[in-house]
Amino acid sequence: MEFRLLGAVAVATGSGELPLGPAKRRSLLAALLLRPNTAVPLDQLIDALWPEGPPARARTVAQGHVSRLRALLAQGGADEWGVRLVTRGDAYVLEMPESLLDAHRFEELVRLARDQRTPDDAAALLREALALWRGPALVGVATGGPLRVAADGLEEARLSAVEQLARTYGEFGDHARAASLLHAEAVAHPMRESLAGALMRALYRSGRQSDAIDQYHRTRTLLADELGVDPGAALREAYAEILAGGAAPPPAPTPTPAPPPASGRSPGPDLLPRPPRGFVGRDRELAAIGAAARREHAVVVITGPAGVGKTAAALHWAHSAREGYEGVLFADLRGFSDEETGDSGPETADVLREFLIALGVPARELPETQGALAAAYRTHTEARRPLVVLDNARTAAQVRPLLPAGPGSAALVTSRLRLDGLAVSELARTVGIDVLDGPASAALLAAATGAEDRFAAEPAAAARLAALCAGLPLALRVVAARINARPQWPLAALADELADEQRRLSLLDVDDTGVAAALRLTLRTLPPDARLLFRRLGTLPGPDLDRHAAAALTATPPADAATALDRLAAAHLVTERTPGRYGMHDLVRLFARGPAQQEAADDPSEPAGEPLVRLLDHYVRTALRAAAVAEPDDRPCCAPPPDARADTGGPALPDRAAALGWFAAQRENLAAAAGAAFAAGLDDRAWRLVVLQWPSIVGYVRDDWIPLLEQGLAAAVRLGDPDAEARVRALYGWVLTEEGRLAQALEHLERAPALAARAGDPSSEATALVNLALALDRTGAPGPAALAHLTRAAELARAADDVLTELLALEHLARRLLALDDHQAVLVCTERGLALPGAAAEGLAPLRQILLRVSRGAALLSLGRAEEARADLCRAREDALRRGFEEGARRADAQLARADSQTATGR
Repeated sequence: MEFRLLGAVAVATGSGELPLGPAKRRSLLAALLLRPNTAVPLDQLIDALWPEGPPARARTVAQGHVSRLRALLAQGGADEWGVRLVTRGDAYVLEMPESLLDAHRFEELVRLARDQRTPDDAAALLREALALWRGPALVGVATGGPLRVAADGLEEARLSAVEQLARTYGEFGDHARAASLLHAEAVAHPMRESLAGALMRALYRSGRQSDAIDQYHRTRTLLADELGVDPGAALREAYAEILAGGAAPPPAPTPTPAPPPASGRSPGPDLLPRPPRGFVGRDRELAAIGAAARREHAVVVITGPAGVGKTAAALHWAHSAREGYEGVLFADLRGFSDEETGDSGPETADVLREFLIALGVPARELPETQGALAAAYRTHTEARRPLVVLDNARTAAQVRPLLPAGPGSAALVTSRLRLDGLAVSELARTVGIDVLDGPASAALLAAATGAEDRFAAEPAAAARLAALCAGLPLALRVVAARINARPQWPLAALADELADEQRRLSLLDVDDTGVAAALRLTLRTLPPDARLLFRRLGTLPGPDLDRHAAAALTATPPADAATALDRLAAAHLVTERTPGRYGMHDLVRLFARGPAQQEAADDPSEPAGEPLVRLLDHYVRTALRAAAVAEPDDRPCCAPPPDARADTGGPALPDRAAALGWFAAQRENLAAAAGAAFAAGLDDRAWRLVVLQWPSIVGYVRDDWIPLLEQGLAAAVRLGDPDAEARVRALYGWVLTEEGRLAQALEHLERAPALAARAGDPSSEATALVNLALALDRTGAPGPAALAHLTRAAELARAADDVLTELLALEHLARRLLALDDHQAVLVCTERGLALPGAAAEGLAPLRQILLRVSRGAALLSLGRAEEARADLCRAREDALRRGFEEGARRADAQLARADSQTATGR
């Protein structure tokens, strides 16, 4: 059993880590581990759990966490290791051998290193001590308060150990290794003067005097800019010594090889940068990296959008796993650097030289050509088990020469692209990194700012800030910097500033290294067809699209559009949310709408709004086809606009289920397209895109159709087309009727028939009259007007050859006549409807015929023709059950029960 504070707070057992649960329970454990075998009062534990101030039931909650932690330890076999969580009065003690605690072992190893007589022994102990660190101390606990102080203390102890190890390397003349060790720490702690001074001396003594002087000036400038102070005496003294030439750098004796640490791992190069600060979440992704890296000759591609935290995940995992490898090599390939500034990333040969020097090859023995360097690299990694981290790769070809050759080695490759070539040639496994969820986003903001009190005081504003960053870690870190730079600003004010979509991307850029800059570099790596589609996606209404919609936007064949979409998906500029459907993250969409449009070099011969028109016409045509498949007995409610653009093709819709599925999947897109058409003044498209959704509207009535219908009506009125206005009003009135808003429904439905008549559209007039009759019927006093409207509607529909509308009119007419006990008229009406085609078709028509047959059976029962009635009712019930039409089966059952009752009473 091992208790861990040097990284994520955890308890490791032979079967894995214990599931400690929420941050409060981890905080409780950390507070107890920081004072092992010591009674910690409950009040002090509460301060650690709630540094911002305890809630009303803090004691009860804390005691509950103690009980759960005690049970978890017992499940993990704590008793066998001499570990017990005991209660002493109003305090708790974690009794344990302190050797089980990584922080204790770290302190002991550092202390032992100070007592060693030889630098070699001291360095071995210090390396073993530093290898215990798996990330920043106390990750996953409540930030702030006593735990924050403790984490800072542990970090200070780690930095002191690093400086001690560098001095030890210097004692046996390995100044280059000391400089390599100190460089990453100096970058992470740029204002720690002791680190800067030690690095300057190590650089100078390894023959890099100019680099040592540059380091001093960088530190001096930073101290002046950030703190308004000059370097301290020790740093100035180091600088003066270097300028004066000091003593000549001592010759480097051949160092005595350090013995392997107690773990049995052979020492090796360590080029890994320090662990990322403020790392949160990613448990699933880290587990996937670990599983993929356990394979022989493992190559793991960690891929995701720009700024999503791929490098952070790779470094976090590499630090946690470094003990299992014989050295760690790291290179930033800068595959997405800005070539316009001349930064095209390092040459492969340069990276190979750096790796070979790290592996112990003297610089004077390095071969000249890249091929020879690659061969030497393979030779020197064949007998080792190194971990190689290749950050920010652009192509598989850039990566292949840098992969280690030894069995048991592993390579982590991060890239904004999928690098499918590595999966083919190296059997690489891919681990995708996506944006963070809401809680993890908020946790990262809190960790990056250290402003827990501000977050606790404004939880709603904090959640809003996290949401506006769309879960993108790069954006979250930029916002954290803004929060720290404006300590007097309320978080709500910062959220309001960020809510402005026109400014959001500029606010999320710092020195041209923010979100827009990262996306711009990604876009520049893509071929012209993908760049064109990306810019067109900036004009896309709706959340997603398929290859057919992409083809309409770009005026290309669907197969070419699919290729461009796949390229964008490989670069993580779009995401395939469901098979064949692609969408964008919020910040990527803002970039496509803004900066990407400004950089566009589209064909000037194409008007700016032409892609949108093609897309709208694609949706109109596809909706017409889907409606015809879903309701084959219905007449089309409209035709494409007279000036509709060329058809670029659409999805296959083989049956009613596929057609209705298309409407369901496209509901948000169609609504957004209608809105975009209305906003652009394309009213002839806007009203069509509203009424063409009637299969969805009829299938699922709800309030949120009403704004869409309002917009469609406004477009029809502005267009001055009476047929368009009649169609929209008839549908709008029906929805209002179903919602029980009868007065408003009648306002539209009483106007719709006359508008349709004026337009000379008998099918539209018939639909409006049916819907008007239904609304009158719902009022409870329909009177003769409802019968007249239904009779007229049936006649108009028959004249227009509109089978579905005629069936609707006859079915409702039969029900009204049945309520008036006009049974002979019911038989005439139902026989006319049952004689119409459509019984074998899909859609609403056969369902209306089932209801007509039920009405006929009810009329026959009332006329005393029981056997005929039972035959009709049984057939109606059978047809309803076969089609899954519950209303029809229920009505048929009710009339059959009535028939049984009549038989039982002898009527």
